[in-house]
Order: sequence, then structure tokens, then C-alpha cells
Amino acid sequence: MKVNCPTCQKTVQWSSSSRYRPFCSERCKLIDLGEWASEGHAIPGRSVEEELMSEQVNQELKPH
Repeated sequence: MKVNCPTCQKTVQWSSSSRYRPFCSERCKLIDLGEWASEGHAIPGRSVEEELMSEQVNQELKPH
């Protein structure tokens, strides 16, 4: 099976011999990691802080 590198779109063979799959190289892998670290990439949804605050508010509002 062939896939496109998420960073540069180069075609990559998906196999155990492809050391950096789904990336074509270590460089593309590190570029992607840097995007996640700098929050250039993010998973949609509420942040951890929002989740924690929501849980805290819900616990405070529950009748004891």
C-alpha cells in the first residue's frame, strides 16, 4: 500500500521497511512533531483547562 507523507505529500510505501511511516523521512516527522509542540496542529474540542473547570463547577453545583 502507498500513502502520502502528511508533511510533504511524497508517496511512501506503507511497510515495515519504511522506518518513518507515514512520513517519508525523519525531517518530515520532526516538522510534524514541531507543529504539534507549537500548537500548530490541534485536536478539536475543549482544552484541558476548560474540562477541569467544567468538572469543578459541576461538582460544586451538585447537592450534597
